[in-house]
Amino acid sequence: MTAFKALRVHKTDDGFSMGVDQQQLDDLPAGDLLVRVHYSSLNYKDALSASGNPGVTRNFPHTPGIDAAGVVENSEDERFSAGDEVIVTGYDLGMNTAGGLGQYIRIPADWAVPLPAGMSLRDSMIIGTAGLTAALCLNKLQTMGLPEGGRVVISGASGGVGSFAVALLSKLGFEVAASTGSPEAAEWLNGLGASKILDRGILSEPDKRPMAAGQWDGAIDTVGGVTLANIIKELNYGASVAVVGLVGGTDIPVTVFPFILRDVNLLGVDSVEISHQRRLDVWGNLASDWKLDHLESLASEISLEEVPAYLEGLLNGSVRGRTLVALGD
Repeated sequence: MTAFKALRVHKTDDGFSMGVDQQQLDDLPAGDLLVRVHYSSLNYKDALSASGNPGVTRNFPHTPGIDAAGVVENSEDERFSAGDEVIVTGYDLGMNTAGGLGQYIRIPADWAVPLPAGMSLRDSMIIGTAGLTAALCLNKLQTMGLPEGGRVVISGASGGVGSFAVALLSKLGFEVAASTGSPEAAEWLNGLGASKILDRGILSEPDKRPMAAGQWDGAIDTVGGVTLANIIKELNYGASVAVVGLVGGTDIPVTVFPFILRDVNLLGVDSVEISHQRRLDVWGNLASDWKLDHLESLASEISLEEVPAYLEGLLNGSVRGRTLVALGD
């Protein structure tokens, strides 16, 4: 049997613990594809899984990792052959199915996306679920009429989704305001293309007014709560906000006035259960017209052994941008 390394989370009498253990291929679940993982990346959901959040992972011990990119070693599905390079994000990967923070995964073939031409496995995991989510937000905003070159505000801009959104929208010619609670990230965000840096407190301060002066032609919110409410109040007529986060709260203290007087739109965005065709389309965009010239500047690279410390940083908000995990020997 082939042995491989994986980050394992164990439930203990004192809570949860994690470390890199040896696993066997026979430990993996049934599936159509056996994939040798070359790269993974870290997302907030991975930190929730590793800390025992029951809304993400119910059974332990467990290997987290909602992202994986690698090479097919064995296929029982005619759509794939040994040697094919694939991306796997979403579905149940890393939740209750052993995930990408292990050197092998075994999955249903429907979960895999062929690596697009013009993209490397490494690049695909710098993008990962966070970048895919940001791209889905942009796609939805454009569907709802986001004007070319419009003013867009992005909350949580120094995080994974936020920083990728800043870089992507700036590349495509939008005027981007980046809201962050990390003043030291301002220069970095400007380098990604942000034209304005907003202190997080501007949007997170409770405001009892039903509406405020319109400022934004669109928005991507990764925070939720009061921040989302204030963004809604500041949207221009007919504008939309794409919503993907909840670290600031799940309740939205806002009235119906912005919706019925300014015709604004609240757009939920999911990257887990989207259709296979939509995945193919958006990954294709990210490998072509939406390809970032400075992708490396978004990410730091770590080993599997360094993951536990970074997951803790994701929970307390100290990790900036994207974190790439290299799973080579």
